[in-house]
Amino acid sequence: MDVVIASNNEHKIKEIKQILKDKFDNLYSLKEVNINCDPEENGLTFLDNAMIKANAIGQLTDKAVLADDTGLCVNALNGMPGVHSARYAGNHDHKANREKLLHELDGKNDRTAYFATVVVLRYPDGTKVVGEGRVDGRILTAEDGENGFGYDTLFFSDDLNKSFGTATDDEKNSVSHRARALHDLLKKL
Repeated sequence: MDVVIASNNEHKIKEIKQILKDKFDNLYSLKEVNINCDPEENGLTFLDNAMIKANAIGQLTDKAVLADDTGLCVNALNGMPGVHSARYAGNHDHKANREKLLHELDGKNDRTAYFATVVVLRYPDGTKVVGEGRVDGRILTAEDGENGFGYDTLFFSDDLNKSFGTATDDEKNSVSHRARALHDLLKKL
């Protein structure tokens, strides 16, 4: 089966391709199939946003579509930034997002957090299969490492006992929220 990854985020596409490398015939980015689409993610949940992307891209291709939505949920901030993670401090400004998060957590003792991912595989006939994943940890008081993207340098993984910013791609992909959601999806296929 050929699958189009419904994302314009090169880091996310790379992770998905690494995790699913032998599971489908071909995995394509939007750019590789000449689709220029960035639907507004205005859902209230990760599932809502993944469905928005899957359906929008599904209207533009005869291939299966894999869409995900991911967010960082911080307990002391009542689950924020959550579905607003990518745009927490502006439009996909990773550095500004991290700075805002550190500012919001300043003086707070509870720094526990988790990353959550929901993935949707939409077949050309509109049928959908959903997978979910989560990884627990805490938010550091300063950035640690240079690997990953988004909030990775601030997220200390309980599973790895280190920040995602210091983890190799293989280490992160062995425990990450996205990997867990994709493996959950594969189990259901």
